[in-house]
Amino acid sequence: MADSKLLTRGRIFDIQRFSTHDGPGIRTIVFLKGCALRCRWCCNPESQSYNIEQMKQNEKIKTIGKDVTVAEVLEEVLRDAPYYRRSGGGITLSGGESLLQPDFAISLLKACHDHGINTAIETTGFAEQSVIERFIPHIDLFLMDIKHINSAKHAEFTGQPNERILENAALIARQAKRLIVRVPVIPGFNDTETEISDIAAFAKSLNGVNEIHLLPYHRMGRDKYEGLNRPYLMGDVPPPTSEHMEKLINVARSHGLTAKIGG
Repeated sequence: MADSKLLTRGRIFDIQRFSTHDGPGIRTIVFLKGCALRCRWCCNPESQSYNIEQMKQNEKIKTIGKDVTVAEVLEEVLRDAPYYRRSGGGITLSGGESLLQPDFAISLLKACHDHGINTAIETTGFAEQSVIERFIPHIDLFLMDIKHINSAKHAEFTGQPNERILENAALIARQAKRLIVRVPVIPGFNDTETEISDIAAFAKSLNGVNEIHLLPYHRMGRDKYEGLNRPYLMGDVPPPTSEHMEKLINVARSHGLTAKIGG
């Protein structure tokens, strides 16, 4: 009998092979369409809407988004299985936000585990707890963004408050195999030593969490906004300097966390 989960359909916009970021080892990153947040600095604005879109890129019109089955994605993922075994790598779900396509994402994660492939997810954590609980058994590593502790400022810059996110971080920390907290460091939003200290203190309070990654803001996705005919709300804000990032890393380490830039 055919495995029914392989027929589950979802909407993605990219698959990246041979990534050495977003989890250990060599990884294949599957980018899912749709996100509940609208972060001003988002470097993948084409991921935000679930709709299939047209984006101008290099003077050509590109279709962003396609509907696929788990079997089709798994075929692509399995091409690099020898590299996963040698490097301790695997698959990472990214987006957008994979939690918004639970049936497809969970079926893909299960299929990867059936083949002995390590699984990870990059997530905002913005979903109902019942959805989070469905994902937890099938994920080896959560890479979860904690963008700010102040809910009003979080809502101002992302379009959503953060109470649900912080509650879900505690749930994931209690139940998941491993959680790493990640912080996109955004000038004018959360790049002060006090704000990073608050996030690090929260991360340290989570059960079993001992690692935090600080991700410096960059403008590499800026041209995509023009291609989508959308304004880039960060304007000409410069990325943080390496000296400033080192200060923030030291702040995070002062809370007893293993901290690094990127990841």
